[in-house]
Amino acid sequence: MSDTSSEPIKGIQYCIRCCVPETQEGVQFDEMGICTACRSSEEKMHIDWTVREKQLRKIFEEAKASSGNNYDCVLPISGGKDSFFQAHVLVNVYGLKPLAVTFNQNWVSETGFYNLQRCLEVFNLDHLQFTPSRGLVNRVARKSLDAIGDACWHCHAGIGAFPLQVATRFKIPLLIWGESTAESSGKAAFSCPQKFDRDYFTKVSAKLTAQEMIDDKLSAKDLYPFELPSYKEIENTGVWGIHLGDYMFWDDERQTEWIRDVYGWRETEMEGAFKGYKSAECIMSGVHDFTCYQKRGFGRSTWQASVDVRNGLLTRKEGFELICKHDQERPDALDYYLKITGMSEAEFYDIMREKKLKVLKDIDLPYHPKAKPNAEQLFPFVEQIIQKHLNQPDPRITRDQKEDIL
Repeated sequence: MSDTSSEPIKGIQYCIRCCVPETQEGVQFDEMGICTACRSSEEKMHIDWTVREKQLRKIFEEAKASSGNNYDCVLPISGGKDSFFQAHVLVNVYGLKPLAVTFNQNWVSETGFYNLQRCLEVFNLDHLQFTPSRGLVNRVARKSLDAIGDACWHCHAGIGAFPLQVATRFKIPLLIWGESTAESSGKAAFSCPQKFDRDYFTKVSAKLTAQEMIDDKLSAKDLYPFELPSYKEIENTGVWGIHLGDYMFWDDERQTEWIRDVYGWRETEMEGAFKGYKSAECIMSGVHDFTCYQKRGFGRSTWQASVDVRNGLLTRKEGFELICKHDQERPDALDYYLKITGMSEAEFYDIMREKKLKVLKDIDLPYHPKAKPNAEQLFPFVEQIIQKHLNQPDPRITRDQKEDIL
């Protein structure tokens, strides 16, 4: 039997080996109380990764042989740790010519801006980027909380829709993603990977289609950029996708250290986490994870701690201590979210109480303020640049003109 005395939330089941709670979407416990992710981690150790690599090489060879003068594949890229490593694998290991594609959620951090530009330069990538307008992002962010209990629908939907739009319009069938869903989420197993298809991101994160997000403040025209290509367009182009983590042994911490030391990729302080590399490109990841805590009783630190417990880097008790410290921390970025949406903090918590899972309805989820300010400014880097230059004297702009601009 596991020691339950240090479990963060009393009254729900946790994996007896790691820190995963029953409220994790898709998780299942076996008769011994061991979660899907722990069983998948065991399975990972028995896979013949040499065989998997041969399968991957064949996929790439066929892509190169059929691409002609076109790009070999689409590489969805944010500049985060996974997409940076993906670029290394595709370009420097297998010699592919990918078209890098970025859905810019318009919440890019200073660190994220640097990492994306560094990636494009280091790997000499051709690049397409789509950025929804600031006003649209703000309106969708407000609707998103009530619609899916998460501030980030536009990001979930955009990273699914835009790469598929590019793949179909440019007739590039193969998309390459990074970490396998079997790696840490417990939503799949390495023996039966979660298949990437047209609706993958709708099912795993966005939950609602663009059509389902339409209301009196968001028109079909507003949400057109988030529309997925039709099934016919997908079929005509033969679009399909793979996760590199299903074909090669994935160790995100080691990979992160490697791209940092070899290529100059940068970490940053991440809200609600005790590691500085996951979602380093986004200022709002702390809000995303805090909403997960509010409705499911866990945040990013639970995932990080669970992986470290499985890998023998932490005891289960140490993992729970880190979870209580970070998952329960109110993110400073919540202030920015409330400002751009016009929502009050009381309204935010009212909505999240409505989104709470049934098993948590009668459980009070504690949270506490951060002990110190965040190291990085938590508003979009592009706005930081604009503010900086508007606040500096420009001999070409008169004082009256500057007041009009502001």
